[in-house]
Amino acid sequence: MEHTDTKIDFLAIGDVVTDAFIRIKDASVHCDINNVNCTLSMRFGDKIPFESATVVKGVGNSANAAVSAARLGLNASLVATIGNDQNGRECVEALQSQHVDTKYITTDPVSPTNYHYVLWYESERTILVQHAPFTYKLPLDLPVPQYIYISSLAETSKEFHHDIARYITAHPEAKLAFQPGTFQMKLGTKELEDIYAHTYIFFCNIEEAQRILATTESDIKSLLNGIAQLGPKIVVITDGPKGLYASDGTQTMFLPMYPDIAPPVERTGAGDACASSITVALAKGLPLEEALLWGPINSMSVVQHVGAQEGLLTEEQIKEYLVKAPEHYKITIL
Repeated sequence: MEHTDTKIDFLAIGDVVTDAFIRIKDASVHCDINNVNCTLSMRFGDKIPFESATVVKGVGNSANAAVSAARLGLNASLVATIGNDQNGRECVEALQSQHVDTKYITTDPVSPTNYHYVLWYESERTILVQHAPFTYKLPLDLPVPQYIYISSLAETSKEFHHDIARYITAHPEAKLAFQPGTFQMKLGTKELEDIYAHTYIFFCNIEEAQRILATTESDIKSLLNGIAQLGPKIVVITDGPKGLYASDGTQTMFLPMYPDIAPPVERTGAGDACASSITVALAKGLPLEEALLWGPINSMSVVQHVGAQEGLLTEEQIKEYLVKAPEHYKITIL
């Protein structure tokens, strides 16, 4: 279903992909002390049985965010590029079935639609990614969105980021949410200086914050301040199962993760669910302290399912979890 009205509450920009989840059992994980720098090991030069394969269409960081926003009741659109192939058409159909407006998805005549392989072991996943070298352009007939949400794009998107920054300069009423993907982190803060400067709310995890700031610093306030100095008005940094930290320039907040209702099935999309839900809550007019509460609830739900979208909640469901929240699930001002 495509929205017929022109109003866009939430415009996600980023690559759309198909994820093929290959569930493996015949493997092992080896980590350094404190469970960091883990590697997945399988027998080399052998035939390794796998348990199952599950194909999920129309995903990717920004596509997941658009589906999340649509499910939470916003008019959500996606700017993306697909190949002229069956896979691309199925990705568009999958997004339309989730009530995401797909009219700003363009077709590249040469490159294929992105297809990623996800090695799924226990509740974690290792994703084999390849981003097609698409040419990116902002749509000409774009109604000014309330929020623009940028995440993973291919290495050919450098100039496109500057186009987005120029668009925000010309339309300051559009707020920018930025959840950088691998290439955007690799590009560096100098190259994306204009994007950081125009960002209203920024999302990453602790390891990504260290990579972005080129530091081994683990003090959360230093990391929040370091990102804020690049320009974002609000910075949200997640710390895995421990919770999330946020700063709006005046105060620093901590929120523990919402407790799992059952052991996690598979963790793809947890970060997308968290970041997009907080952005949607802000778009709906909630103050930051309330908006933050939406994020970990949607993450908790997503990891109960295979893939990044099946477990995404409606606003009513998030509110039900808030009512049932344990006493410790609240914002602490640090």
